[in-house]
Amino acid sequence: MAEVRECAQCGTPFTPRREHARFCSTRCRVTWNREHAGVAAAPAVAIDWSVTAMTEAAGRLAAARDWDPARLAAAVAEAVWWVTLVDATLVRYHPRDYEAALASEDVRRRKTEQALEGLRYVRNQLGKSADPAGFVCLTSGEGTTAWTWRPQPEPQLGELTPRARRWELSRYHAYQARLAGRGIARTFTRCTDFLAQAASPASAGTAHAGGR
Repeated sequence: MAEVRECAQCGTPFTPRREHARFCSTRCRVTWNREHAGVAAAPAVAIDWSVTAMTEAAGRLAAARDWDPARLAAAVAEAVWWVTLVDATLVRYHPRDYEAALASEDVRRRKTEQALEGLRYVRNQLGKSADPAGFVCLTSGEGTTAWTWRPQPEPQLGELTPRARRWELSRYHAYQARLAGRGIARTFTRCTDFLAQAASPASAGTAHAGGR
């Protein structure tokens, strides 16, 4: 059976089309944003430095070809944490900017959404004390080597509720489809470029407010 949620604005039951969906319609989302404008704007003070920290953490991985596995794994764990933190903040507090960025012509929406969903799977596994080194491997080909995402076995989710199992399996399948076997640095470049774009309006709003 498809999951049914209650709309955060009007309480109407609806079937979410994406993991983070909270509203049954655009009207409810816009109304909620208007009514909670003060609350929604609060985290914007930290968005600039969060995006900077995320970009720097991901940028370090671009020069990680000669790193040892332990150092690389620790850097990946840090970048995953920052990306998923910024992603969750924008989805929660700035959904219109997030959706507008996803809809822009220079964003490959499906690939970006899958990459972010795959990183949420990594985050959740790390939260269960999984070793970050288990997600990375060094791949050779055509005279070059690169750090790539290691394919993962299907997780054991018996302790989760049916709803939680569906979401976690969705994240796992996104990881296998969009991350496994692909370059780690490239994944983070795609996600951080998108999130920086999505965060731009909120960051601009913070700067404008600070200049008053």
